[in-house]
Amino acid sequence: MDLRITAIQAEDTWPIRQFVLWPDQPISHCMLEDDAVGSHFGGYIDDRLVCVASLFPDGERIARLRKFATLPDYQHLGLGTQMLQHIIAELPRLNTTTLWCHARAAAMPFYQRFGFEPVGEAFNKGPVSYWRAELTIPAES
Repeated sequence: MDLRITAIQAEDTWPIRQFVLWPDQPISHCMLEDDAVGSHFGGYIDDRLVCVASLFPDGERIARLRKFATLPDYQHLGLGTQMLQHIIAELPRLNTTTLWCHARAAAMPFYQRFGFEPVGEAFNKGPVSYWRAELTIPAES
């Protein structure tokens, strides 16, 4: 299944963020203070938005991946892989050499397939265990 990935607006990400990541919270819980400065990506199957991810600058040549979510009916079909491959391919254009995220412990093997490494110790946000995961790519010369 091929995912068509394009830049989208922050507000386009909110319904999927809410539905997948915080179904028991109001949509306002999914809005981030720095959404205005992020780069937001949407993945479409036909004309339906099914996967979203956002990148935020976090220092010189560093970006943070946040709110990466795929609708449940479209999970485990390789769409998240396509989205992450697209984002990693965009990093040189964005002058970024380090990408990091808070990866759920259960998803750490997924990120490791792309070269992310756990940094520090696992930590909890509520009942969920996370790792800081980092990917470093060589700077283009």
